[in-house]
Amino acid sequence: MIGRPGGIATRIALAALVVAGLAIAILAVGVLLVGGQSFAELMAEHGTDTQSSRDMFIDSVGWVVLVTVIVATAVAVIFAMILGARLARPLRDIGRAARQISEGDYAARIPREGPEEIVSLADSFNQMAAALEEQERMRREFIANAAHELRTPLTNLQGYLEALRDGVIEPDRATFESLLEEAERLVRLSRSLDTLAAGDAGVTATVVDLDLASTIRAAVDLARPASLVAGLELTIEVPEDLPARGDPDQVAQVVGNLLQNAIRYTPPGGTVAVRAERRPADVLVSVTNTGEGIPSDDLPHVFERFYRVEKSRDRARGGAGIGLAIVRQLVEAAGGAVGAESRDGQTRFWFSLPAA
Repeated sequence: MIGRPGGIATRIALAALVVAGLAIAILAVGVLLVGGQSFAELMAEHGTDTQSSRDMFIDSVGWVVLVTVIVATAVAVIFAMILGARLARPLRDIGRAARQISEGDYAARIPREGPEEIVSLADSFNQMAAALEEQERMRREFIANAAHELRTPLTNLQGYLEALRDGVIEPDRATFESLLEEAERLVRLSRSLDTLAAGDAGVTATVVDLDLASTIRAAVDLARPASLVAGLELTIEVPEDLPARGDPDQVAQVVGNLLQNAIRYTPPGGTVAVRAERRPADVLVSVTNTGEGIPSDDLPHVFERFYRVEKSRDRARGGAGIGLAIVRQLVEAAGGAVGAESRDGQTRFWFSLPAA
């Protein structure tokens, strides 16, 4: 079956038929006209009149040419139909899969069949479908986790306020401090979401030359009281001068978020180490902490929004799962890269920035 009128299979079949027809026509004209004339002239030289020569040529050669034309045309049509159908089938599969994805079925894939170009198209389509499926998974998880993060402090605030209204608890200082703590949690979450939304809207960093060493030292000084309260050893190893390019405020936020994350998940008596080094084209900053580590299956996802390695544990420790997402967004906006690795009881988060 060639396919519907106007389809690629029909067009290929018609194109093949036209090419075959032109070739056969040229061959027939050459044989019947030029060959016939030459045959008549040769026969005339040997004493046969022209009309008899032509009749003899038609009887001996003309019918052969006619049968050959018919057979060649039939073969051309058959092969054109087969070729058109084989090329059209994978394209129809792609169209069907595209419609499935447009209807929300992101698991649709197409087989790697056909010529090299069709296989390459199938690979590209499947990669796109996988990316869309992953984005849809992240979107659903983002909505669920964002709803949870908002619901928890709001529920606490509602409970306290209803208890105060009904006289169940006294409006003392401890109650107001609890209310303030939940309100501040909402404010922090709101600011984090604002930062992510600004990045999604295409807000770029103000990239300038800066001394990354001083920025790191300032962030470590701010984090040191929290590390002392948690019973941790906080060490720093950076060069005296470390020129780089980035947004000073955003780089300070990146280092602060990494330190906050490391301190939160390092058990008492553990160590948090901050290191920085020059490389030929950039500078590399890493924050390493001791502790449980991150499972290998979770490592590719730790920079996703609201992602947690252990959901209940992380919520208990107060993390909203946004800090690392902000780190990646701010670093990439400055032209850098981020990464994470965890093995042998140590977890290392790193980021790079272009050298000044």
